[in-house]
Amino acid sequence: MSINERVYLIDHLLNERRSISFQDLLTRLEVSPATLKRDIAHMRDRLNAPVVFDKELGGYRYGEQGPGMKYELPGLWFSESEIHALLTMQHLLNNLDGGGLLGPHIKPLLSRLMAILGTANNDATEVQRRIKVESLGARQMHLEQFQVVGSALLNRKRLLIEYHARGTDEISNREVSPQRLMHYRGNWHLDAWCHSKNAMRNFSVDMIKKAEITEKTADDVAEALLDEVLATGYGIFSGKNVEWATLHFTPERARWVADERWHSKQKSKFLDDGTYELKVPYSDHRELIMDILKHGQYATVVAPESLRQLVTETLQAAMGNYQGPTS
Repeated sequence: MSINERVYLIDHLLNERRSISFQDLLTRLEVSPATLKRDIAHMRDRLNAPVVFDKELGGYRYGEQGPGMKYELPGLWFSESEIHALLTMQHLLNNLDGGGLLGPHIKPLLSRLMAILGTANNDATEVQRRIKVESLGARQMHLEQFQVVGSALLNRKRLLIEYHARGTDEISNREVSPQRLMHYRGNWHLDAWCHSKNAMRNFSVDMIKKAEITEKTADDVAEALLDEVLATGYGIFSGKNVEWATLHFTPERARWVADERWHSKQKSKFLDDGTYELKVPYSDHRELIMDILKHGQYATVVAPESLRQLVTETLQAAMGNYQGPTS
């Protein structure tokens, strides 16, 4: 019987009886006195269980809760390996969320997990010390706006936002119905129905300078329409007018690219000479071109010709702006 099973049985016996003797507990659990003492100490110290020994009754019972103490057996128990996995996930989430919308809700769970893990062979803090996540390229998050956006999203309320569009460097005021938040390449984005434009739009949360929740109920957009408008094409810049890009990567570069997921609907194959052919849908070329160019001379745009020309023009412009090394 595992410690978790024994704790549940002890809890059951304490709840169904006025008190229970040490010997009765030993008989029911079929463990040594030392093990039973450790189990009771674990319930007291790790789970905040108010287990007391009543001399008059000659046995153990539940006492009064201490100030600031709360005892409740979790509805689900995890093995030590599962707890390690959850702590690892929590560590990753903290780095992704930065203490924003989800962070405060994770802290109580983390405290409980670390308490349960106290019986494991290695310290829970070792997980956090040994695993590091660096979100390079992630933009600075304005926590106040993030929380407002998240609250409006979950409570299905419209938002009034002041938005700074990087592409045009313009600031506009919008009324939007938030649909979903997405963490993409280290940054948060809001998919929302823009009532000013009467269309679906994607907003970088870090560029929302002000956000105010209104009393108006948010309009719900069907999941199918969200995916049609925002998830069909390549990357974060999506739309309805989708084209397919055909890309070729050299056999050497294929060792990396073949394991990459560029799009959920991508098509790929190896050609006879070892070249890796990748086909991805896109409706806005900006992000796709950035990903193509990072592979340099190892990537070739086969089709469409319009994309091939855009990549060529981007390279020519970059070379034209290059000043060379300074002495």
